[in-house]
Formats: sequence, structure tokens, C-alpha cells
Amino acid sequence: MTAIKMCGFTRLEDAQAAASMGVHALGFVLWPGSPRCVDLQTVGRIVVGLPPFVTPVGVFVNPTADAIARAAQEGGIRVAQVYGVVPPFATGGAPVAILRAVHLADGAGAELDSDVAPDVPVLLDAHDPVRHGGTGRVADWTRAAMVARSRVVVLAGGLTPANVAAAIDTVRPYGVDVASGVETRPGVKDPLLMRQFIDAIHKKEPASFLRDT
Repeated sequence: MTAIKMCGFTRLEDAQAAASMGVHALGFVLWPGSPRCVDLQTVGRIVVGLPPFVTPVGVFVNPTADAIARAAQEGGIRVAQVYGVVPPFATGGAPVAILRAVHLADGAGAELDSDVAPDVPVLLDAHDPVRHGGTGRVADWTRAAMVARSRVVVLAGGLTPANVAAAIDTVRPYGVDVASGVETRPGVKDPLLMRQFIDAIHKKEPASFLRDT
């Protein structure tokens, strides 16, 4: 089964709707340069209203170790999705799991930047080092499929209810991530689009299972 993450939540009602539909992880953008940015007080208020097995993810760009620690303590995040440089942590390591977010430039093979360890799970997004995700641009699925053969991959970048099944067939990722593809505007989710996105994944899962057995 493909794990489903939806990103860019700013409202409790949207987060609770996604959780009720079976979304596994919800992303909260903590980078001020994003139109979906939320403060830790809002994140904390939303997270306490979620079921216990839904994973809150904080999305960062070049964060400090203190910023991640504060998001865990005050916002309740359990995963830090990091674009850019992962900061060094004091003895004891990061207070949450780290998911490296990688801009997937066209035209290269399965190799990622040298600072991304080969055993680290990665989120692969369309190449946009300025906006860092949520752009609606489709990632390079061919290259993403090469990367997914040797490591855990969450596929992002321009996914919608219309193309997510094809993306899964091509890339075979551990999970998928969507933001703009299920929104009416940045930070405001459309319940119908969320349901259509999830249904598109679930409708193909039995066929994928039978093909693999």
C-alpha cells in the first residue's frame, strides 16, 4: 500500500477531513517564504485535534537545530522534512525523524547530492530551489524511479487526482505527497479533491498487489 502525505495545512477542519479519509501524514510548512506558512501555535492547535496514528510533519528550509526542536516541543511534529542543509544536533541526535527533501533536476541518473546518505529516506520534488515545493510542477518520474530502486522514496511534485496513479505505476515509491493538487488556494484544501486523490490511489492498489504476487 502506498503511504499518503498531504502538505500545506493551515486549518483544523482541513486536517481533520484528511485524517478521516485515511491520510497517513500531514505537512505543516514552517518556512516563512511559503504562502502556506503557519506558526507553531497554529500547528500545535491542529495537531492536538488529530487521531494518534496520523503523523504531523514540519517542513523546513535550511533550519537550525533549535527550530526543529521547538517545532517538536511546541507544535508536536514527529518528522522534519528538510529542504537544504540538515543542521547538526547535539549529543542524542535529532528530536524527530528527518526526511530529506531533494529537488530532482532533470537529466541525471539515480545519484543524489553527495551529502544525502545512501540509506536516508528522501522526498523527491520538482526542481525549484526558490519556492521549495508546492509549485504544481511535475517531478522527473523517470529519474525518480531510478532513485526508488535503491532507497525509500516519497514522491512529490505536481501530483493530482488525475496523475497520481500513473506516477505510482512509474516510480513505485513508498509514498506520495500532494499540496497544490488538492487545494482551492494555497493552504486551503478542497475535500472533494482530497477524496478523489485518495480514491485514485486505492483503486489501483489491488491491481498492483496482484501483479506483484
